[in-house]
Amino acid sequence: MSETTHDGGVALGAAPSPDEGLPAARLAAKYGLSVSGARPPLMEYVRQLWGRRHFILAFSQAKLTAQYSQAKLGQVWQVATPLLNAAVYYFIFGIILKASRGMGHDTYIPFLVIGVFVFTFTQSSVMAGVRAISGNLGLVRALHFPRASLPISFALQQLQQLLFSMIVVFVVAIAFGNYPSLSWLLIVPALVLQFLFNSGLALILARMGAKTPDLAQLMPFIMRTWMYASGVMFSISGIMAGRPEWVIRAMQANPAAVYMDLVRFALIDDYGASHLPPHVWPLAVFWAVVFFAGGFVYFWKAEERYGRG
Repeated sequence: MSETTHDGGVALGAAPSPDEGLPAARLAAKYGLSVSGARPPLMEYVRQLWGRRHFILAFSQAKLTAQYSQAKLGQVWQVATPLLNAAVYYFIFGIILKASRGMGHDTYIPFLVIGVFVFTFTQSSVMAGVRAISGNLGLVRALHFPRASLPISFALQQLQQLLFSMIVVFVVAIAFGNYPSLSWLLIVPALVLQFLFNSGLALILARMGAKTPDLAQLMPFIMRTWMYASGVMFSISGIMAGRPEWVIRAMQANPAAVYMDLVRFALIDDYGASHLPPHVWPLAVFWAVVFFAGGFVYFWKAEERYGRG
């Protein structure tokens, strides 16, 4: 192949590239290239996430430390906030509305405190999860890491906060005549299952919140409705007495109610199995596995879209 030069001479032209005209996909495959930020296969994604486990733990601890860094009482608010909520609920529901009917005073107060602390664990995980991507766009856009690290780390942060607060729960339980026994060990599997459930829910809402940031403004109303339907301030079986059995069982099968009741059953001597729905442990496992596995896959499917736009 030749071409004419500007002075009328003839020059040899460069040979065409063998890659000229190849589609972009075939060209990338030929040289082992991949799209930047492309979603990896699911098992590879799990492997990458496990490789970032130290980052997830450190990030959750840093967030926990910074949460109340501007307050004079600092980490005391981790315990004071749910305790103050419990005091308000006791005044309104326990004294004014008599929601404690069917339970003695010594049972209702630890019942209420446990409900507030355990539900706050789920509530805080959800509220942090919905902002996990939209509230950390600088980090998401600057660094390459599995984005699932963020909602999981926020759920882990709330678990650490709950474990710190459980000291107060134990003190309240003992103060009202519920002394440590082997049943207290049931708290461990109950909270592990609740953590898995919370993480799955945080993953689902993180993807939804990344696409629709306004969802964060709606969530407080949804969580408040969920709280009132979950028996935080009252016993579902007691307050719903006389209603159809299937309605009571459906309300008791609510995952928030399941995890609260398991912790209450473990810590309160007078809160027996009659207050629990049938097959309560299989229910707890079901909610944890379905939400964590489903939430993880749902979040992973949009991995390459986080931080774009």
